[in-house]
Amino acid sequence: IDGADVKEAVRHAEEAASAGVRRGHWIAAADVASRIRWAGELVAGRPVEAAAADIYHLVGTSVATQESVPAAFAVLSTYPDDPWRACLLAASLGGDCDTIAAIAGAIAGACHGVGSFPDAAVATILDVNRLPLDELARGLLALRERA
Repeated sequence: IDGADVKEAVRHAEEAASAGVRRGHWIAAADVASRIRWAGELVAGRPVEAAAADIYHLVGTSVATQESVPAAFAVLSTYPDDPWRACLLAASLGGDCDTIAAIAGAIAGACHGVGSFPDAAVATILDVNRLPLDELARGLLALRERA
Protein backbone atom coordinates (compact mmCIF):
# COMPACT_ATOMS: atom_id res chain seq x y z
CA ILE A 1 0.00 0.00 0.00
CA ASP A 2 3.00 2.25 0.73
CA GLY A 3 0.98 5.06 2.32
CA ALA A 4 -1.89 4.96 -0.18
CA ASP A 5 -5.41 5.73 0.95
CA VAL A 6 -8.25 3.38 0.03
CA LYS A 7 -9.08 5.27 -3.18
CA GLU A 8 -5.46 5.00 -4.36
CA ALA A 9 -5.30 1.34 -3.32
CA VAL A 10 -8.40 0.61 -5.41
CA ARG A 11 -6.82 2.35 -8.40
CA HIS A 12 -3.67 0.22 -7.97
CA ALA A 13 -5.82 -2.91 -7.74
CA GLU A 14 -7.59 -2.02 -10.99
CA GLU A 15 -4.20 -1.53 -12.66
CA ALA A 16 -2.94 -4.86 -11.31
CA ALA A 17 -6.07 -6.66 -12.49
CA SER A 18 -5.65 -5.09 -15.93
CA ALA A 19 -2.04 -6.27 -16.05
CA GLY A 20 -3.11 -9.74 -14.92
CA VAL A 21 -5.38 -10.13 -17.95
CA ARG A 22 -2.29 -10.18 -20.15
CA ARG A 23 -0.77 -13.10 -18.22
CA GLY A 24 -1.76 -16.71 -17.79
CA HIS A 25 -4.51 -18.34 -19.78
CA TRP A 26 -7.71 -16.80 -21.07
CA ILE A 27 -10.98 -18.05 -19.62
CA ALA A 28 -14.54 -17.08 -20.43
CA ALA A 29 -15.25 -14.73 -17.54
CA ALA A 30 -15.93 -11.08 -16.85
CA ASP A 31 -12.99 -8.67 -16.73
CA VAL A 32 -12.05 -8.25 -13.06
CA ALA A 33 -10.56 -4.76 -13.47
CA SER A 34 -13.71 -3.48 -15.16
CA ARG A 35 -15.88 -5.12 -12.51
CA ILE A 36 -13.82 -3.59 -9.67
CA ARG A 37 -14.41 -0.14 -11.17
CA TRP A 38 -18.09 -0.78 -11.90
CA ALA A 39 -18.83 -2.28 -8.47
CA GLY A 40 -17.28 0.70 -6.71
CA GLU A 41 -19.26 3.15 -8.80
CA LEU A 42 -22.45 1.12 -8.28
CA VAL A 43 -22.43 1.53 -4.50
CA ALA A 44 -20.55 4.79 -3.91
CA GLY A 45 -22.63 7.18 -1.84
CA ARG A 46 -25.56 4.75 -1.48
CA PRO A 47 -27.14 3.89 1.87
CA VAL A 48 -25.49 0.81 3.38
CA GLU A 49 -28.57 -1.40 3.07
CA ALA A 50 -28.98 -0.57 -0.62
CA ALA A 51 -25.25 -1.01 -1.25
CA ALA A 52 -25.28 -4.41 0.47
CA ALA A 53 -28.26 -5.55 -1.61
CA ASP A 54 -26.58 -4.42 -4.83
CA ILE A 55 -23.34 -6.15 -3.90
CA TYR A 56 -25.17 -9.39 -3.20
CA HIS A 57 -27.63 -9.32 -6.11
CA LEU A 58 -25.68 -7.52 -8.85
CA VAL A 59 -21.95 -7.82 -8.13
CA GLY A 60 -22.25 -11.30 -6.66
CA THR A 61 -20.60 -12.93 -3.68
CA SER A 62 -19.63 -16.36 -5.00
CA VAL A 63 -16.18 -17.94 -4.89
CA ALA A 64 -15.62 -16.83 -8.49
CA THR A 65 -12.85 -14.23 -8.66
CA GLN A 66 -14.92 -12.01 -10.94
CA GLU A 67 -17.50 -11.74 -8.13
CA SER A 68 -15.66 -11.96 -4.81
CA VAL A 69 -12.86 -9.51 -5.71
CA PRO A 70 -15.16 -6.77 -7.07
CA ALA A 71 -17.48 -7.35 -4.10
CA ALA A 72 -14.59 -6.62 -1.72
CA PHE A 73 -13.83 -3.39 -3.53
CA ALA A 74 -17.52 -2.43 -3.52
CA VAL A 75 -17.46 -2.91 0.26
CA LEU A 76 -14.45 -0.58 0.41
CA SER A 77 -16.36 2.01 -1.61
CA THR A 78 -19.17 1.78 0.93
CA TYR A 79 -16.88 2.23 3.95
CA PRO A 80 -13.57 3.70 2.69
CA ASP A 81 -12.74 5.29 6.04
CA ASP A 82 -13.89 2.60 8.46
CA PRO A 83 -12.10 -0.75 8.11
CA TRP A 84 -14.09 -2.42 10.87
CA ARG A 85 -17.47 -1.50 9.39
CA ALA A 86 -16.17 -2.66 6.00
CA CYS A 87 -15.33 -6.04 7.52
CA LEU A 88 -18.70 -6.29 9.23
CA LEU A 89 -20.54 -5.41 6.02
CA ALA A 90 -18.52 -7.92 4.00
CA ALA A 91 -19.03 -10.66 6.58
CA SER A 92 -22.80 -10.11 6.48
CA LEU A 93 -23.20 -10.34 2.71
CA GLY A 94 -23.56 -14.09 2.35
CA GLY A 95 -21.85 -16.26 -0.20
CA ASP A 96 -18.06 -16.30 0.06
CA CYS A 97 -18.26 -13.55 2.66
CA ASP A 98 -15.18 -14.68 4.61
CA THR A 99 -12.99 -14.18 1.54
CA ILE A 100 -14.64 -10.86 0.72
CA ALA A 101 -14.16 -9.66 4.31
CA ALA A 102 -10.54 -10.82 4.31
CA ILE A 103 -9.77 -8.90 1.11
CA ALA A 104 -11.59 -5.73 2.18
CA GLY A 105 -10.17 -5.90 5.72
CA ALA A 106 -6.61 -6.45 4.53
CA ILE A 107 -6.71 -3.49 2.16
CA ALA A 108 -8.52 -1.16 4.58
CA GLY A 109 -6.25 -2.26 7.42
CA ALA A 110 -3.13 -1.68 5.33
CA CYS A 111 -4.37 1.81 4.47
CA HIS A 112 -5.58 2.80 7.95
CA GLY A 113 -3.43 0.68 10.28
CA VAL A 114 -4.23 -1.91 12.91
CA GLY A 115 -5.36 0.87 15.27
CA SER A 116 -8.47 1.34 13.12
CA PHE A 117 -9.85 -2.00 14.36
CA PRO A 118 -11.39 -2.51 17.81
CA ASP A 119 -8.94 -3.85 20.38
CA ALA A 120 -11.21 -6.83 21.07
CA ALA A 121 -11.18 -7.84 17.38
CA VAL A 122 -7.40 -7.60 17.19
CA ALA A 123 -7.07 -9.59 20.42
CA THR A 124 -9.29 -12.31 18.98
CA ILE A 125 -7.09 -12.59 15.91
CA LEU A 126 -3.94 -12.65 18.01
CA ASP A 127 -5.19 -14.99 20.74
CA VAL A 128 -7.61 -17.36 19.03
CA ASN A 129 -5.81 -17.67 15.72
CA ARG A 130 -2.30 -17.16 17.10
CA LEU A 131 -1.60 -14.89 14.17
CA PRO A 132 1.56 -12.80 14.74
CA LEU A 133 0.44 -9.63 12.96
CA ASP A 134 3.53 -7.54 13.76
CA GLU A 135 5.86 -10.28 12.55
CA LEU A 136 3.81 -10.83 9.37
CA ALA A 137 3.74 -7.10 8.63
CA ARG A 138 7.51 -6.79 9.09
CA GLY A 139 8.05 -9.78 6.80
CA LEU A 140 5.80 -8.34 4.10
CA LEU A 141 7.55 -4.98 4.30
CA ALA A 142 10.92 -6.72 3.98
CA LEU A 143 9.72 -8.50 0.85
CA ARG A 144 8.55 -5.22 -0.64
CA GLU A 145 11.89 -3.55 0.08
CA ARG A 146 13.73 -6.34 -1.75
CA ALA A 147 11.50 -6.04 -4.82
